[in-house]
Amino acid sequence: MTSSAVPPVSPGHDLIVIGAGVVGLASAYAAARRGCSVLLVDRNSGPAMGTSFANGAQLSYAYTDAMAGPGTWKQLPEMAFGRNGPFRTRWSADPDFLRWGLAFLRQASTGGLHRNTLATLELALESRQAMRSLLQEHPIDFEHAVSGKLHLYPSVKGMHGAAAMIALKRTSGVQQRLVSAEEARRIEPALCGAPWLAGAVYSPDEEAGDPYRFSQGLLQVMEHQYGVQAKFGIHISSLRNAGGHWQLQLQDGQVLTAKRVLVCAGIDSATLLKPLRLRMPVMAIKGYSFTAACGANAPQVSITDTKRKLVFCRLGERIRVAGLADLNDWNPTPEPTRLAQLIAQARASLPEAADYDHIQSSWAGLRPVTPWSSPIIRNLGDGLGCNIGHGMLGWTLAMGSGERAVAQLLDAR
Repeated sequence: MTSSAVPPVSPGHDLIVIGAGVVGLASAYAAARRGCSVLLVDRNSGPAMGTSFANGAQLSYAYTDAMAGPGTWKQLPEMAFGRNGPFRTRWSADPDFLRWGLAFLRQASTGGLHRNTLATLELALESRQAMRSLLQEHPIDFEHAVSGKLHLYPSVKGMHGAAAMIALKRTSGVQQRLVSAEEARRIEPALCGAPWLAGAVYSPDEEAGDPYRFSQGLLQVMEHQYGVQAKFGIHISSLRNAGGHWQLQLQDGQVLTAKRVLVCAGIDSATLLKPLRLRMPVMAIKGYSFTAACGANAPQVSITDTKRKLVFCRLGERIRVAGLADLNDWNPTPEPTRLAQLIAQARASLPEAADYDHIQSSWAGLRPVTPWSSPIIRNLGDGLGCNIGHGMLGWTLAMGSGERAVAQLLDAR
């Protein structure tokens, strides 16, 4: 009689964090500071190699406006059937896609817009404070700057809706104000190259920084000062609870064990949790970016062009431009025609912002979005938690959501 080989089991940890993007790293840091033995795992070859790698780089603590609102109904034809605009949808008969779409439309009201915006704003302000506390103790170099932000509008009509959102957020202490095109150009002279500008919203306290460099630096801090262990190239076959401990069965036969597990795997989280009968309503929205040297008239202030739905962010002597939103596109490989479209739109918006003829790097990433635009930060029971669904604001919300998720999971003790 032969017996099957027993797969090797790693020594247990207090907590395994699945996913080493900015959200997973922030969560691991929050747990390590509380004295937990933390193992951080990711399928990529290093930290922040997925959606955190080259996103828009803006820390948009004041701009947390939900995707769905009353204006969604007017934009719906373009979102659903447009092929060349900022939004594009890949249609599918998949029930998860249809459920997500219906749930998204249920949020498309004034009440939903206000409720979801304020919920995310509360987390964003927590995140800003958590980031400040981190940097006071560990001054990580990631080209961080309090550069301010201008949301540009091509018409006065578009600014009316912006005024209502400014009033909504003012009660939370957010500093934003409407400015004329002339004042916007005084704040940021690079806008002299944007004759289409009608006005803007100015948020002077907004910040910026390179999320990849931040992630590299935070991991070094955690490894050297908090004893966090990190394993990369980890491919998980299944996740299960056995005898009060969680086991991660890996594709190579190894088993990792921990008292608790926190899932921060972005768009992959839903697939990982589904066998546990935990349905996570997150949808992939593919976005693009490129990075280039600063042009002859590069902005210092972060810019959001609401007409073309793209952002410009200064990172030292580089400019990061990000935009486009391809709903239900689960392939992270950049599509050349969409990337070319982003570059063309950036030229039309601010023609001298970047050296568009010499793009240094380009990228596409899958942003995990919930129907209500706020992340799912939840204790799922039995030592399992999730911190997922941050959408376009993962970089902004990472530090605050890490604190929340770990506090919820550890308080359950």
